[in-house]
Amino acid sequence: MSEGYDIRFGFFSRRIFVPYAMKALIAKLFQFFSLISFSVVSLTSALDDPRLPQLAREVHNKGWVVYSGRTATGDWDLFVMRPDGSSRRDITNTPDSNEMLAAISSDGRKVLYRRTPRSSKMSSILWGTLGELVISNSDGSNPVVFGHDGEFPWPTWSPDAKQIACVTKGGIEIWDVATKKLVRKMDRKGIYQQLVWSPDGQWFTGPANHQGEQWTIIRLNAVTGEVNRVSKFTSCTADWFPDSRSLIFSSRPAHQEDVDGGRLSQAVGQKLGYGWTQLWMADAEGKTNNLVYGEDGRHVYGGAISPDGKYVLFTRSPVDEMGMNRLGAPISLMRLRDAPTIAGDSKALRKLHPNVKNGPVLNLPDGWEPCWTSAEIFR
Repeated sequence: MSEGYDIRFGFFSRRIFVPYAMKALIAKLFQFFSLISFSVVSLTSALDDPRLPQLAREVHNKGWVVYSGRTATGDWDLFVMRPDGSSRRDITNTPDSNEMLAAISSDGRKVLYRRTPRSSKMSSILWGTLGELVISNSDGSNPVVFGHDGEFPWPTWSPDAKQIACVTKGGIEIWDVATKKLVRKMDRKGIYQQLVWSPDGQWFTGPANHQGEQWTIIRLNAVTGEVNRVSKFTSCTADWFPDSRSLIFSSRPAHQEDVDGGRLSQAVGQKLGYGWTQLWMADAEGKTNNLVYGEDGRHVYGGAISPDGKYVLFTRSPVDEMGMNRLGAPISLMRLRDAPTIAGDSKALRKLHPNVKNGPVLNLPDGWEPCWTSAEIFR
């Protein structure tokens, strides 16, 4: 009997098969070489841009990042790392399961996530509805199943971590964590996934069917149900700034130009004219929208603001899903004061945004949907 393992260097990927008897040895070798690979990538980046070591030093002690990532044996686990990518460790380590969609409580003590069988298909569109809802300590210890398969879809913590909200077809439901009792229910006003509760507890955000358009980011008053549009047309993965006054989100603007004759799109099997997803920010009232980061040839998702509001994490994938061969995509970090930054040649994007700052962007391990806490999970 044998089991398959994915070998990946950059965009090269190959599946090999090894005897079960060598499973443990192969897993250890993959873990070792993944650390070597990340060190080489970090060194190469530093040589390419001498500003990166300073950026890494700035963020090293600013808490921890939790994210979902592929393991050496092919399943998805939850990992933590310092914001500069160091001290990376697997906190779930479940070879027979996939863990995803992690969210840290505001006090940094708990993390909620979804867990599915390893054999299940991963989908960034549906994964808020897949599998069990689990709540554990933020270091991964003491995992407790809070909801069974499909229950509590797209969960989000309340600011005091005493409640969670989830979005169902019937509306937004708010549940007490200690008693697991429904506290109240409200109209979802078109929000259908990726629900996020604001740090001040006054608002929800998420993509919605709003005013005849899908994938529109809205702000919803958590008490009155009042709604305002923040960004329309193919926008998603919104998250709050710490002051609850602004939002970070991904958006794929319409009518993007293929100035390279479509070579970037053709290289990844993307249809011409589809465009590339960029990272944007807006005030919560939706009055001003500003580019944060863009790169022709990459789809940028998973924007997460640092607890001090000075930095942002995101992923950069050449394909509009969960990375090449569904292996995740490089997590990246930049200063918000360096926005807007555009990477690479990006001729079409630079034509639209000629006054950019070209700030340093720190490349971290591959993963998906990072979140950031200032709490000291490990010391």
